Amino acid sequence: MDLVAIAERLRDEVAPLELARAPVTHVYNPLAYAWDRHCDYLARWGRRPRAVLLGMNPGPWGMAQTGVPFGDVVLVRDWLGISGPVVRPVPEHPKRPVLGFDCRRREVSGQRLWGWARERFGVPEHFFARFFVVNYCPLCFLETSGRNRTPDKLPTADRERLYRVCDPALRAVVEALRPTHVLGVGGFAAGRARVALAGLPVEIAQVLHPSPANPRANRDWAGEMEASLAALGLLG
Repeated sequence: MDLVAIAERLRDEVAPLELARAPVTHVYNPLAYAWDRHCDYLARWGRRPRAVLLGMNPGPWGMAQTGVPFGDVVLVRDWLGISGPVVRPVPEHPKRPVLGFDCRRREVSGQRLWGWARERFGVPEHFFARFFVVNYCPLCFLETSGRNRTPDKLPTADRERLYRVCDPALRAVVEALRPTHVLGVGGFAAGRARVALAGLPVEIAQVLHPSPANPRANRDWAGEMEASLAALGLLG
């Protein structure tokens, strides 16, 4: 199964899940309203890498705007070469509008991840010869205040329903790409990878999440990323 078909199935399987329970009021599915841009990313950069970098889920200023994991608008447009119309979701959170590539808010985690990739590899072709970036969960969960709620903070029953859909999708992606390593960007992603990919011939490890909420990431995320990848033999 190819990456577009896997994403299409995941898009359709998460759609009927009723996960907007207090304090979550809005659930964005960029695989639906930003589907064309997500397909652009898969078609242009989806190839067999040495390692898959696995994020948690879209942030409101990243993939929720562009359809690309860790999708800071500027770097997606100017470095990955992806742009174009993005449909606005319905209903839309009044404090977190989806403006697509007209969004002027930068996504810090995306700035760090894709910014590091640009500085380290120069051109996207060199980065994607070694790595590919995906998210475990395609949904963005927003509270009344506009705050982003991560999947690990959902009620237990909702998490389990989500895992039953996202685990097989991750396994299908890894079986299609056949990397040697899957690197969870943060503990949640690494933990889900260990469950979803049990029995597959792939090494699972964890790298530091670039979130500004992480003090270590604020000190020197790029340096820690380089050290982790070098220790795994993925930069040589």
